[in-house]
Amino acid sequence: MPAMLRTFGWALFACLVAGALPSAAVSAADNRRVLEALYAQHPNALLWSRAGTATAQARALLAVLQSASDYGLSPADYGAAGLARQLAALSVRPDTTLADWSHFDHELTDAALSLVEQLHAGRIDPHAAGFDMPARTEAFDAAAVVQQLASRTDTSAVLAAAEPGYLHYRLLRQSLARYRALAAAPDLPALPPLPRRSVKPGESYAGAPQLRARLAAVGDLPAQEAARTDPALDEGLVTALKRFQYLHGLAEDGALGGSTLAALKVPLAQRVRQIELTLERWRWVPRLRPPTLIVNIPAFRLFLIRSTVDTEADMLRMNVIVGRQYPQLHTPVFTADMTAVLFRPYWDVPPSIVRHELLAELRRDPRYLASHDMELVAIEASESTAALGATPENLQALAAGELRLRQRPGPDNALGLIKFVLPNPYDVYLHSTPAQRLFAEPRRAFSHGCIRVSDPVALAAAVMGGTAGDWTPEKIRAAMEGDLTFQVKLAQPVHVLILYATAVATEDGAVHFFDDIYGQDRRLETLLGLKPVATRPLDHQ
Repeated sequence: MPAMLRTFGWALFACLVAGALPSAAVSAADNRRVLEALYAQHPNALLWSRAGTATAQARALLAVLQSASDYGLSPADYGAAGLARQLAALSVRPDTTLADWSHFDHELTDAALSLVEQLHAGRIDPHAAGFDMPARTEAFDAAAVVQQLASRTDTSAVLAAAEPGYLHYRLLRQSLARYRALAAAPDLPALPPLPRRSVKPGESYAGAPQLRARLAAVGDLPAQEAARTDPALDEGLVTALKRFQYLHGLAEDGALGGSTLAALKVPLAQRVRQIELTLERWRWVPRLRPPTLIVNIPAFRLFLIRSTVDTEADMLRMNVIVGRQYPQLHTPVFTADMTAVLFRPYWDVPPSIVRHELLAELRRDPRYLASHDMELVAIEASESTAALGATPENLQALAAGELRLRQRPGPDNALGLIKFVLPNPYDVYLHSTPAQRLFAEPRRAFSHGCIRVSDPVALAAAVMGGTAGDWTPEKIRAAMEGDLTFQVKLAQPVHVLILYATAVATEDGAVHFFDDIYGQDRRLETLLGLKPVATRPLDHQ
């Protein structure tokens, strides 16, 4: 690089990085090193102009930066408007100099680096959001991607290669344009209040025409039905309501109750925001290494992916129960490897539950231990260690952490009859449960943080495939109902991802939206410096 251009360029870049976004996942120092190495490979030329004229690649990149919202990003983060003004001025001024084009070149390269890095790994470090995601280990050369952007004509394809390779990331990003168009459409008619607690199928509701218009707008009701003025919740409207309820994690009863009405009134701009925030979280997810088990906390669902392609036909899916909404009982977001399956487990009651929930019961009722199949044992007790009596002295030792409380294996054990072992610092694992009735609830945040699975036999059969012992569903069920407590090491560990997504796109073109049960969307909005979504007046009616 000529001395004048080099000196001017790095003085300029020092100013650029000094104003870098504080939320950027890649530090300004890292960006500067990448940029310096990139220009070192082009000592006698700029990347984005030739003989005082911007290249087609520069214009294509600038168009992408201006439409960064298509990726769930903000054009302002890359200075897109300022770059467009610079290029417009450079294109008409007859007296432009090499320094002028160098200024533009460095700014455009810096913007390109930020875009590429953030498309690949997100705008912030997931740990800032309380998500224990490991550092991305796969090789990624942002400078090489920028070079491709500067030399190739297929800008969109180059950027697509930098994005997460998951099918459901792509589906969600494709859905963003549709929901952005819906949010920008003319206001839908307001929904009047309910005449009573719930309007059931066949009953009348004065807002039925407006309801049809809303459901037709989002694709849950055929468009030709939208003009009907019948006030009854007829068969077509009930079918559309059930689909809406299914897509929003609600009880699918076809009735218009408070929860369904509240979901209908959520501004479509808020749905756009949910998609954008979920796309950011997808960029934090490490590469799948099948078999991979994914739990989506707000969806209360589990997915076991058997191949590198996350197609729904190749997934085992089931309902789960996650941690309650109290902050200390949240299921954490983290990754781990499932290494073993434990049949007929003891439940070692966590000290926090002992202190806050059970000690008072044990002191009040001497028969509590026996009636709940529990026992007091020494800290290092084995399965065969004799239990201790619930004397005042022993209960005091339990309160001091010198003894532990455990529940014996059996059908009433809190862990059920099987536990899926995944060592992690949170002591969170998957297990069955005797409380099967809770899986019928649409909102399943009932645990102390661990994850209860609705079909433990199917999950065990899937993760134990290839493990010595021919673990058929029948054999698994027999072990669960037997008399022995024993552990089986998996032949192949299962990669477990506990994730948090309030918007999920599926292969049938639908988008599912879930409540932000732990407030993580609000937290991420704050970290990204995003303003709350403006609410239209009709959404308060």
